[in-house]
Amino acid sequence: MSNQPDHRLRALAHTVRSKNAGPTQLTIDLFFKDAQGYARAAASPALSCEAVALLYQLAPAQVQRHLLPELGAMKFSMPRWICAGSPGDGDVYGAQQHAPLLDLLL
Repeated sequence: MSNQPDHRLRALAHTVRSKNAGPTQLTIDLFFKDAQGYARAAASPALSCEAVALLYQLAPAQVQRHLLPELGAMKFSMPRWICAGSPGDGDVYGAQQHAPLLDLLL
């Protein structure tokens, strides 16, 4: 067991969730436990549009990042890889798409 603080997203945020924003868009919401966690996340290159685009195999211009400091939250919006409910869609509601972010070191 290490005495070092855990700076993974899953440790700094109390809620990380994804969902559809219509049939062709996905949103990922991050709500942080405190102002320090939010500030660390907002400044982290791991949560830049470029880094998130790479993680989701998108062009950086396809990812929008919205900072909400008054809520201690941030939101990402991006296109879905397939229209919700289409044949081959393994996550109709988009509710499992936040998982790749959970272990990011911020």
